Amino acid sequence: MLGPDNILECDHFVARGVFVDDPTGTFRAPRRPWRMDDEDPPPPRPAPRLGEHTGAVEARVPPRPAAPSDAPALPLAGVRVLDLTAWWAGPSASAMLAALGADVIHVESVTRPDGMRFTSGVSTDRDNWWDYSALFHTSNTNKRDLTLDLARPEGRELALRMIEQCDLVLENYTPRVLEQFNLGWDVVHARNPRTVMVRMPAFGLDGPWRDRPGFAQTMEQVTGLAWLTGHVDDQPRIQRGPCDPNGGMHAVVGALVALEVRDRTGVGSLVESTMFEAALNISAELIVEWTAYGNSLFREGSRSPWAAPQGVYATDTPERWLVLSVATDEQWAALVDALGRPDWAMDPALATHAGRRAAHDLLDEKLGAWAAEIDLDKALDLLLGAGVPAAPAYDARVTSQHPQFVARGYYEELDHPIIGVQAHPSLPFRYASVDRWLHTASPMLGQHNHEILTDLGLSAEEIAALEADDQIGTIPLGL
Repeated sequence: MLGPDNILECDHFVARGVFVDDPTGTFRAPRRPWRMDDEDPPPPRPAPRLGEHTGAVEARVPPRPAAPSDAPALPLAGVRVLDLTAWWAGPSASAMLAALGADVIHVESVTRPDGMRFTSGVSTDRDNWWDYSALFHTSNTNKRDLTLDLARPEGRELALRMIEQCDLVLENYTPRVLEQFNLGWDVVHARNPRTVMVRMPAFGLDGPWRDRPGFAQTMEQVTGLAWLTGHVDDQPRIQRGPCDPNGGMHAVVGALVALEVRDRTGVGSLVESTMFEAALNISAELIVEWTAYGNSLFREGSRSPWAAPQGVYATDTPERWLVLSVATDEQWAALVDALGRPDWAMDPALATHAGRRAAHDLLDEKLGAWAAEIDLDKALDLLLGAGVPAAPAYDARVTSQHPQFVARGYYEELDHPIIGVQAHPSLPFRYASVDRWLHTASPMLGQHNHEILTDLGLSAEEIAALEADDQIGTIPLGL
């Protein structure tokens, strides 16, 4: 478990040089979490002073080029991705590329399917039970699926033949795995010099921890995120997953930059995007506060340094919770009025943020007692009507029914051959020219074997021979 007093001395972090000085020399912070062609990112430049460049920058907008009449509907249409990832971080990255229009081929094997297929409390008492995982479904939309055994010569050669046709290869194994397959950057680059390769090892391609596997929970422990999560009088708590898609989105940015460079130079690049450095970038406050001011941030439960009172309060119905956050003195005054100006809230010390922070235990006690006697919907109407930031604690299982998500069409329905029609979360941004981001449900194991291998030039007899030899298939072996 790493926290502010030891994270800067972690041997792996030091060996990789992940912490860099602020341009002013007043604090340290994590560097950008992806590297290209074994080069560290440039050091950060100082933020401009107010008006520093006044008169030095010509304020003009360059003419916008006209879009060609045959412009693709999606920005990555025509880009092909060989997706060698598994679990969540890597598949979330390739799912974003697929949503943006890339043809993503997700590679598994019948001897070792994507481990995410076996999560989410899947019951094994039904046919094709490995095709039911909710987490697999939400991380693999818009993809095609191919089973190949990369540990066997035939499977490796087929992968290399596919790389000849791919713009991007994405993988998130520990480094030693691709070395065992003999599918490292040198091999890929020799086979197709235009291909970009994005590698997403948990701890990077070098350093003393390079061959350690890592999941989101590991990242939360080693980057200080768990240190900051939990109650004051309790143990650190992991967040159970956000470091996976966070790492995935950093890898997407690195991939897009490398594809742009490839389009200009004609030569592909190797991108190294590590999960632990991506996680360090969202725990940077811990490091900045420690190195700049010597402040050791600590767990505060549901509280925040910037709002008081802030908390989650039980209402008069079991499992219906009120979330409240007062960030300004004006919001506090509105809350006091909404509560009917009770005597305990009239203490002049509570009129300031500092006073409310100091009295947070009292505020929680009083607000908890008030919330316990009121219906959640009534409390929300009262508080929101008064201008107090408040919301229900929403059950994640029914967020697709939230009226704001419904109104914005954030969840999109897809029809899967096994699970039927289900709502899936889409992308958190919209294009005026795009009606929806999700078009096909996550693939079943080996669903597109024949389609992909036929396009690669294999005959029906050759494909049948691969099936007979268990090199490809649609059912995991050994179940």
